Amino acid sequence: MSFNIDSDIIDINNRLLDNGISFENKTILVTGGAGFLGSWVCDVLIKQRAKCICLDNYSSGLNKNVFHLFDEKNFRYINHDISEPIYFGLSNHPYGICIGDIRKIDIVMHMASRASPFEFKDYPISILKSNTLGTMNALGIAKAHNALFFYTSTSEVYGNPPDDMIPTPETYFGHVNPVGPRSCYDESKRAGEAFIKAYELQHNLRTKIVRIFNTSGPRIRYGPEFGRVVPNFIHQAINDMDITVFGDGSQTRSFIYVVDEIEGILKMVHNDNAIGEVINIGNEKEYTILKLAKIIIELTNSNSKIVFKGLPIDDPKRRSPDLTKAKKILNWKPTTPLKEGLKKTIEWFKDQEKEKIDE
Repeated sequence: MSFNIDSDIIDINNRLLDNGISFENKTILVTGGAGFLGSWVCDVLIKQRAKCICLDNYSSGLNKNVFHLFDEKNFRYINHDISEPIYFGLSNHPYGICIGDIRKIDIVMHMASRASPFEFKDYPISILKSNTLGTMNALGIAKAHNALFFYTSTSEVYGNPPDDMIPTPETYFGHVNPVGPRSCYDESKRAGEAFIKAYELQHNLRTKIVRIFNTSGPRIRYGPEFGRVVPNFIHQAINDMDITVFGDGSQTRSFIYVVDEIEGILKMVHNDNAIGEVINIGNEKEYTILKLAKIIIELTNSNSKIVFKGLPIDDPKRRSPDLTKAKKILNWKPTTPLKEGLKKTIEWFKDQEKEKIDE
């Protein structure tokens, strides 16, 4: 059995259409559009007959995530680092790249940034720049075009919340170490949110901020250099390797399948009642990391053994979103059970392994 991403793209599109949501004829810039979540967004936008501009420099995104879209008349790929200035349909700028044939952008979705914990030590400056300078550049594009601005922030802005803040509401200010090994991501995302609110206040820009929790599914990158728990466990399990659990595995995370995540994101982008809002998109149900490892071993029928390693510095103890605002404003909640999403992701991973063997 192989996994077909097209069926999930159709599923997302149908969910949106059932709610009267269409982006047809809208011109939408997606920074980080070749990344895990960004490429899914691009696929759905093209399915909806939107004009999609994918801006990515492949620092963490992959060409193969969007290559199938290159022949689509409504799709355009631009190789550029959003941390450097870029202008659309504008002239007489003293610096930066100018793309003069794109005259109007309706929506800017700023999704560009490395987001994997083990990348924080290797690319901290790139991550800081994506979420500060990159956010400012993307905001400048939105301001110039009077476009809606949408930002993918993260549950990492909450840091390590106390138990009485689990599930975590958007009103929680966070408990983040500003000089710890995760700070390049945590604090730059927090700064990105501050940039957005500044542009909203000073320039009356229409903005929306989503805070994303642990998402998995096809196209998510894996390997020891990324440190993402679901893809790494699956990769280890299907190859009968030891599954590495940090600490004693009692820390919790809340896992959401990519289809539910993208549906929530695009519902928020479309919903005028979400202007000016910050909304969690994730899954309220918590699982311990040890339980996750055991489920993946079961689903893959793996011979892997679980081994324990030291807990990384500032690793959050618990992670679960309060979805009250998402349910009320967006009429959204996740519907894909954990095992169903994992089964689909496992099938995709098996396809990737087969492709490597065939090469």
